[in-house]
Amino acid sequence: MNSALETAIEKLRRDGASPALESAFRRAFARVAAGESGLLFEADLTPVPTLPGMADAAAHRARGREALAHAVVIKLNGGLGTSMGLDKAKSLLPVKNGLTFLDLIARQVLHLREAYGIALPLLLMNSFSTEADTLAALANYPALADQAVPLSFRQNRIPKLRADTLAPVEWPADPEKEWCPPGHGDLYAALAGSGMLERLRAAGIRYAFVSNADNLGAGLDPDILGYLAATGASFLMEVTARTPADRKGGHLARRKDGGLLLRESAQCPPEETAQFQDIARHRYFNTNNLWIDLDALARFMEAAGGPPDLPVIVNRKTVDPRDPNSTPVLQLETAMGAALAVLPGATALDVPRTRFAPVKTTDDLLALWSDAYVLGADARLSLDPRRNGAPPTVKLDPKFYKLWPDFAARFPAGAPSLIECESFTVEGDIRFGPGIVAKGRVVLASG
Repeated sequence: MNSALETAIEKLRRDGASPALESAFRRAFARVAAGESGLLFEADLTPVPTLPGMADAAAHRARGREALAHAVVIKLNGGLGTSMGLDKAKSLLPVKNGLTFLDLIARQVLHLREAYGIALPLLLMNSFSTEADTLAALANYPALADQAVPLSFRQNRIPKLRADTLAPVEWPADPEKEWCPPGHGDLYAALAGSGMLERLRAAGIRYAFVSNADNLGAGLDPDILGYLAATGASFLMEVTARTPADRKGGHLARRKDGGLLLRESAQCPPEETAQFQDIARHRYFNTNNLWIDLDALARFMEAAGGPPDLPVIVNRKTVDPRDPNSTPVLQLETAMGAALAVLPGATALDVPRTRFAPVKTTDDLLALWSDAYVLGADARLSLDPRRNGAPPTVKLDPKFYKLWPDFAARFPAGAPSLIECESFTVEGDIRFGPGIVAKGRVVLASG
């Protein structure tokens, strides 16, 4: 295996990989080569019954407003939205009143700058595929460029490994397919390897709020920032209560030594599925909204000789995803939230579900398009108060609505009114015109 590792390292170096990425890759490779299962057993964990919440954070609001001058907003923007039929960043999709995710993110940051009189930087972790289009779109907001650091830094890429030998795969027909992203756990190596971590700290930036670009519920909250600063936590994860719809997703737990960790479904032994899915036992899941003390992160990485050593998620695919007969490969990924179990002084905060509103499908997008959500003066989307905190449930026939071009063609006048709609289900191929109002539980089926 050493020869396979060294071949992969040489390939990384030829690609210009930073020492931080090389360190992270070596650790991930070693975990896989050792056959690490990554399973976490109930006997080694205890549930987390309660956590501090927003009332606790609100007590530190004044501290948070002071810390705003030393904060940065980081958005993960490397995804192409391929599951929705896109070949560009998902953040460039229109989400409300013709405005894209990126428009709203930019306007939220500019609003905070004006409201608090701060030079709050916006920083996007882009991929090679999303950076050019993203920066072109942000050119519509020239005021954003007035900040101490660039608007973007790039996530890394690593070699796909042959499933049989762990050697880096070769695919001369399309060499770009020999590479894959290392998951959003790459955040730490990318910040350090790009020099962005030190640039931020040199500019007096200490606190980073990190979230997915497609989660418009995630805004920089001074109360949570104040809680981070006042408690001296190195890392804070926003979690929220699991519902029956979340039972198959990962959950928060506590190690026997008292530290917190995340357990994903792939880390659950099959015989413990019932306990894993018991939302009364394991109450919280990760929103992927994270707060990081950059000074603490820098100290940790200096002492550890590299980024946090995170559990590896092994994705088994073929080198050409569209060709099931192409060479089987392993793609090694890590999740940034897994640092909860690695960074000393890491903690979690119970936040409202409103801070978790990701758009993973066109079902989610239609709900945001509709009048069930309103756009505030601060450029944040929220449920209309008349919804009493309950979003409409949207289920569109994936055969006709899953892909963005098909979805957009069937809603040329925008979304129906869903303000009084509990659920909206479409079965078959239906095209929607203007002025449609849905109330109660609606099921539409084409003949």
